[in-house]
Amino acid sequence: MPTLEDIRKAAQELEGRIHRTPVLTSSALDERFGAELVLKAELFQKTGSFKVRGLLTKLLRLSPEERTRGVITVSAGNAAGALAWAARNAGVPATVVMAKTAVPAKVDAARGYGATVELVEGDLMAQYEQIRDGRQLTGVHPFDDEDVITGHGSLGLELLADRPDLDTVLVPVGGGGLISGVATAVKLLKPEIRVIGIEPEQADVVSRSLAAGSPQKLPSARSIADGLAAPVCGTRNLPLIQQYVDEVVRVSEAALLEATRLVMSRTKLALEPAAAAPFAAMLEGSVQAAGVTAAVVSGGNLDVSKLLL
Repeated sequence: MPTLEDIRKAAQELEGRIHRTPVLTSSALDERFGAELVLKAELFQKTGSFKVRGLLTKLLRLSPEERTRGVITVSAGNAAGALAWAARNAGVPATVVMAKTAVPAKVDAARGYGATVELVEGDLMAQYEQIRDGRQLTGVHPFDDEDVITGHGSLGLELLADRPDLDTVLVPVGGGGLISGVATAVKLLKPEIRVIGIEPEQADVVSRSLAAGSPQKLPSARSIADGLAAPVCGTRNLPLIQQYVDEVVRVSEAALLEATRLVMSRTKLALEPAAAAPFAAMLEGSVQAAGVTAAVVSGGNLDVSKLLL
């Protein structure tokens, strides 16, 4: 399992390469939810999401032979753009496998950063593996990787450095990469802080994995929060979630949409629905904000058309 020293090393490697994102406040949201809220604004991160933290960490640690072969990942969108940006920054050829139903803006972003995008149907992981092996590319898993996890842990270090008075941290959950890194950093520094994960009801693979005691796979995972619609829970992520996360709750599609609109209206932050998951949980009452509560606003790569229906 990653240590605090591992996470601190990753943070040092990232320093000067990515943004140290701000922690913001909103009196309107404080009044709405009855607590002091702080928003870790990862939508201002390079490529518009937290993903560059872990993926750049991974690329910086590749061997010369792995870099020469080029890298490949599979993604709903944010990891695709993050890997494409990180690979261009590191001078490494990149390929990303995405569903044909992926948000067009996220496909365009990956291509804009210089990646080769393969749009596929059916089992994304199976086709990712086929392309990876057929072209002899270096696979970079978007969340089930120790380097990726430690890179994401840098967010937790920043959050506590800026707000050491936190009582609770709310983190959106997809396959488990972000929350496993953040929770590890937070709990190793301050074990008394509660860490709560939030995932969509229609893509609840982490909740199912916790209930089963082993990583599970969903037959399908579709949500307006496409960045959280991971079909599998990472084998490296689950033990960290079991050890360091106090609770994982589910939220409805309606709450995700309402929360996105609410936060955009009150803060003017153009967050994507995945990043609104903490606020959706507070709206539905599955999470009661108390004391100083941090919400990780994980990204801002939204499909505006879905908000205007």
